[in-house]
Amino acid sequence: KPLTVNENWTDSADLPSALKMEGGDLCFPELNSSCHKHRRSPSFILLASVLLSVFSVLTAVLNLLLIISISHFRQLHTPTNLLLLSLGVADFFVGLLLLFQIPLLDGCWYLGDLMCVFYYIFMVTTTCASIGTMVLISVDRYVAICYPLHYPVKITPKRAGISVFLCWTCSFLYDILMMKDNFQQPVLIFLFFFLRCNFLC
Repeated sequence: KPLTVNENWTDSADLPSALKMEGGDLCFPELNSSCHKHRRSPSFILLASVLLSVFSVLTAVLNLLLIISISHFRQLHTPTNLLLLSLGVADFFVGLLLLFQIPLLDGCWYLGDLMCVFYYIFMVTTTCASIGTMVLISVDRYVAICYPLHYPVKITPKRAGISVFLCWTCSFLYDILMMKDNFQQPVLIFLFFFLRCNFLC
């Protein structure tokens, strides 16, 4: 049976000795409902932190170069490149979000409820936008290969821009609809995303 802390106990001297020993393994020792930290070796945490940092930086930098190149050179403003620009923006933010996985290596979220909400919204929106953009690129390539003579008429920069806008808008609306009931109770987002290190463990 898990140990719990009586709400009337305010002095740490009143806590059971067994609970004090386990306090060091809790994400938040002052909360009796806090989750336990994942027990991982320091070498694993170091290796995982280095790999996540390297992947994050490489993903962000390379996609940033793509974004700058397509945005700066007007001759690159083709329908296909506009779709690649959208994919680069989405993957750039996905790369940055990898950095937030480093504090989660021990199974705890230390950045607060509000930051968790923003993280979840950003993660789902960018991931959905990235997948949606890849679908648009597939459609673009299909038309270019199967209907090369009609491609310049059917696929224009304006239509590509509208498609990208709709893709990001639908991704955001999908995210909002998924979590519309959780805005008043941010802790439910922890449960949904398995970040339950503040409460309800």
